[in-house]
Amino acid sequence: MFEGLGGMDPKKMQAMMRQMGIRQDEVEATRVIIEKADGKIVIDNPNVVKITMQGQESWQITGEAREEAPGISESDVAMVAEKSGKSKKEALKALETAEGDIAAAIMELSNDS
Repeated sequence: MFEGLGGMDPKKMQAMMRQMGIRQDEVEATRVIIEKADGKIVIDNPNVVKITMQGQESWQITGEAREEAPGISESDVAMVAEKSGKSKKEALKALETAEGDIAAAIMELSNDS
């Protein structure tokens, strides 16, 4: 992580940081998801480091990121249709009305029976 910083040995650099009250801990993560108002950012197989300095935590995340827009997946539509006994078209409409809430969509369609 600290390679290339003036030729300093990474272990010496970490020791200096500890002396200054900075602690770094690697986190074994398989995925990081950042939820935004208009979708989410997904980072699979990330390198995650938690940095604690003066009582405050910050996170360093590196990896390949992709953005996903909000929406209703085909698997959600299929599940709602199956559980409610309704068509996929009806299931999609119920999911849209319920803003993607699967349980609410199933309940709505079940009450329509």
